Amino acid sequence: MRLTYTAPLPEPIGFLLLPRFAMMAFFSAVEPLRIANRIAGRELFVWHVISQDGEPVSASNGMTLLADASLDSAPRLPTLAVCSSFDPEAALHRRTIRWLHRLAGEGCVLGGIDTGSVILARAGLLEGHRVTLHWESLPAFRERFPAIEAVESRYEIAETGFSCAGGAAAMDMSLDLIARRHGPALATAVTEQLIHDQGRTPRQSQRMALVQRLGSHKSALIAAVALMERHLETPLAIQTIAERVGISLRQLQRHFEQELGVRPRDHYRHLRLARARQLLQETDHEILGIGLACGFTSASSFSRAYRQHYGESPRESRRGAAD
Repeated sequence: MRLTYTAPLPEPIGFLLLPRFAMMAFFSAVEPLRIANRIAGRELFVWHVISQDGEPVSASNGMTLLADASLDSAPRLPTLAVCSSFDPEAALHRRTIRWLHRLAGEGCVLGGIDTGSVILARAGLLEGHRVTLHWESLPAFRERFPAIEAVESRYEIAETGFSCAGGAAAMDMSLDLIARRHGPALATAVTEQLIHDQGRTPRQSQRMALVQRLGSHKSALIAAVALMERHLETPLAIQTIAERVGISLRQLQRHFEQELGVRPRDHYRHLRLARARQLLQETDHEILGIGLACGFTSASSFSRAYRQHYGESPRESRRGAAD
């Protein structure tokens, strides 16, 4: 996944699997490489599966994958992808951080798949980088690592590192790698074998367009929800939203109730509380600070709204995520 590779083939790529890694993202990254080898009739790529202790690793879906090597027995690698998913730091060893630093010092290009960028940021290895990760984890990442440029793209590849959002985006990144190394004809042939969409680009948004997510083509409704999503910390008045999208308050309310089955203010509150839940579960920020960052004016108003929506307090929600 590094931009250039000039050493002899096959090109080795390491995959560090952390507990609860995203199985789909890992396989999506590897399968294009396997198919490229088959179509080319020779080994263009070889991959090494690494776990922290060399033991099998369980993915987030409960399935277990054998590892080829531990940190101590891993071969010298020009490229390493850190693969993780939910709660990426839960089982992270300090020696893994030291190992990543050693690899970086040896010239290995490091990258993250799904939430792998969290591990690299935690290790202090992303200074000056632009990274991406799964859209659900982006808000918490930006709050925790404000000095790192985190964007909602499918994948990022640079001389200094790479990252992708996980899922099918890992496949897109591997196909890009094949095209860079061995030409677009081979990448196209692999894409056809995968029955994959050939029109996806790195900078496309990870999420579906609002039209698809909302199941509605009403332009005023889509514009209103987009405004809500951009103004979670300092919420706009519903009247202001109606004015900005060019319809009356009554029309806006009718659109929400007919298309989404909720009032505008209830949908807006749900967006803010969903963001708060992510921050509670994925960062160690103070609960009051999270409430303020999601548009609530006091701890009591945040706690009351959160309990009403999720059936538990913000503190209980954070405790449950840690168990």
